Amino acid sequence: MIILAPSILAADVSLLREQVQLAEAAGADWFHLDVMDGHFVPNITFGPLMVEAMRKITRLPLDVHLMIENPDLYIRDFRAAGADSISVHLEAVTHLNRTVNLIKSVGAKAGVALNPATPVGFLEHLFDDLEIVLAMTVNPGFGGQRFIPNSLKKIERISELIKLSGRAIFLEVDGGVDNKTTAAVVKAGATVLVAGAAIFGANDIAGAVKKIKTLAQNAL
Repeated sequence: MIILAPSILAADVSLLREQVQLAEAAGADWFHLDVMDGHFVPNITFGPLMVEAMRKITRLPLDVHLMIENPDLYIRDFRAAGADSISVHLEAVTHLNRTVNLIKSVGAKAGVALNPATPVGFLEHLFDDLEIVLAMTVNPGFGGQRFIPNSLKKIERISELIKLSGRAIFLEVDGGVDNKTTAAVVKAGATVLVAGAAIFGANDIAGAVKKIKTLAQNAL
């Protein structure tokens, strides 16, 4: 089964409860929260308080993506706010194994995200400890960007490595996932789809969720 994780980065904050509930009722599986600090990426979004607010709106898993420097300082706060999974960027962490173990020690699923230009091989030694590999298919920092086509080869390679590991690791794809790219991403091996503008930017949020889930299911 393909998991759909709408990104609230594209939601209208003034209508957050209504939009989240529409997506959930239509079949969303997780909600994805993009945390940006204005340093690691050129944008600022929100912190643990938004996770706490989301936890009051939905009981679905909250998938927190930390696009920040020094994530170790904030992992406990995001978990305490209600994060079910926490992914950090390989490019932002000096001692990645230690950070992954910290995430696991607080009871969250541990994930590592890779920017489009980061080689997959940097992660091979960590597959025994990961629950999520998050492949960025745009350069992080802003929503609504176009999918980078050569990312499909990278998704395929990550999928191969996950199979070789023998572990049930989620392969999450974030960036430019929409009606045009969903089938190709799933065929490449993605098991979790993050979609922001394609869902919360649509006039019919429920219809957008159902459409992407149908496209994903048909691509299996």
